[in-house]
Amino acid sequence: MVRKKISRALVSVYDKTGLVELGKSLEKNGIEILSTGSTAKTLRDAGVAVIPVEEYTGFPEMLGGRVKTLHPRIHGGILADQNDPDHIAQLAAQNIAPFDLIVINLYPFTETIASGAKFEECIEQIDIGGPSMLRGAAKNHNSVAVISDPSQYEILNTALSAGGFTLAERRELAMKTYRKTAEYDIAISEWLALELDQSDWRAKVWKKISDLRYGENPHQSASVFLDSASPSGISNATQHHGKEMSFNNYTDADAALRAAYDHSEPCVAIIKHANPCGIAVAKDIASAHAAAHACDPVSAFGGVVAANRNVSVAMATALSEIFTEVVIAPGYENGAIDILAKKPSIRILEIANYKIADEEFRPISGGMLIQETDLINAPGDTSANWEQVSGGQVSADVIKDLEFAWRSVRAVKSNAILLAKAGASVGVGMGQVNRVDSAKLAIDRAGDRATGSVAASDAFFPFADGLQILIAAGVTAVVAPGGSVRDAEVIAAAESAGIAMFFTGVRHFSHA
Repeated sequence: MVRKKISRALVSVYDKTGLVELGKSLEKNGIEILSTGSTAKTLRDAGVAVIPVEEYTGFPEMLGGRVKTLHPRIHGGILADQNDPDHIAQLAAQNIAPFDLIVINLYPFTETIASGAKFEECIEQIDIGGPSMLRGAAKNHNSVAVISDPSQYEILNTALSAGGFTLAERRELAMKTYRKTAEYDIAISEWLALELDQSDWRAKVWKKISDLRYGENPHQSASVFLDSASPSGISNATQHHGKEMSFNNYTDADAALRAAYDHSEPCVAIIKHANPCGIAVAKDIASAHAAAHACDPVSAFGGVVAANRNVSVAMATALSEIFTEVVIAPGYENGAIDILAKKPSIRILEIANYKIADEEFRPISGGMLIQETDLINAPGDTSANWEQVSGGQVSADVIKDLEFAWRSVRAVKSNAILLAKAGASVGVGMGQVNRVDSAKLAIDRAGDRATGSVAASDAFFPFADGLQILIAAGVTAVVAPGGSVRDAEVIAAAESAGIAMFFTGVRHFSHA
């Protein structure tokens, strides 16, 4: 294993973390250091000998620091193939010495835009010389080792102790450098596109967190990646206990979180195979869990439970008696995790500051669909804006249940019917190819609880037949988008039965 000795380094960093220790380590190993601006000052103040770049190039730093390393004596030393005699001869003719090591980290562009800085300030935090040197050194990794992040200083110190980097090590550092500069360029281009209201180009960076045992099925390989631009999703959750998360655990936990956070009151959603088998709101989280579980205890077995409030000891005690794959919440009361952890396999996850994403991405063959997330925030999502098309005046409690059912049915795969009573789902019909079958399924799941319940339909009733099934089961009020060419027929059926029907003018299909 051949290691290339490091004799000469260029160090220019914005993030000074570990810089002094790095400089002393380089000096101890007899390495000549060239440096720029504040980096050089920090090293000199610590007693480390450095050669200022402007002294070496004979050209002063100018334009407020925009130009300092963009010089042939710098880039020639970075880009020269040290195994090519012609390159070495050309360097000698120009009195240029080659570099063996480049240590660069970039201006904090993403942090600057995240701070809400003005446009001009953001522009000044776009690094030019840094990416140029990083890319040059990465291209020439056959001759040069490139360090692009302070987290790599430990790797550098190990290499110095061993006598330098191997070619394989330099190649891996080059790969990581190109990833770094690619992510940097994506952040800049996405920011400028947002500033210019341009949406015709998209790029994202996903970083692998871990491999999974398998995908949806055992013969499928799978991994989980982190979207570095979205710090509040399921992939950022902290796991306190239990087996490793599976592919299906992740998808169900994501759906459960979204369903729970569709509500502002304390809410628990229980998801099985991407569909809710129970959703409820209550004055406290334990009561919400009890009501959600009562919707369909059979299906809740082996489900994924999400809460939009901290899990209380009371909820944990009840949940510990039920076989559950995953529980996820913003936090846990003292003692709650200990109660849940008595079950060795349950995955206990915590997710702070969860926020529903603004956009949804769905891969299709050869491309990607991108849409605004279906948030429940349209005027038609508020009962005050609904149109009552049949029946007499209803009580405030009925309206409250209708609003709950309407917010909850969004989480159900279409065609979707959800029955609710007292702030809890009592029957869910999901994923059927016609609304009649969804209505039948919801009624069958509800049983006797259908009588006196309210119903929400995620889209209009194309015919009166689906509504008539709900009426026959004793549903007293219905909320739906309306908009069918046969609305008059549907309204007439509701009017004839004497039930209240409300149209929202907005629908909430969920197909994925």
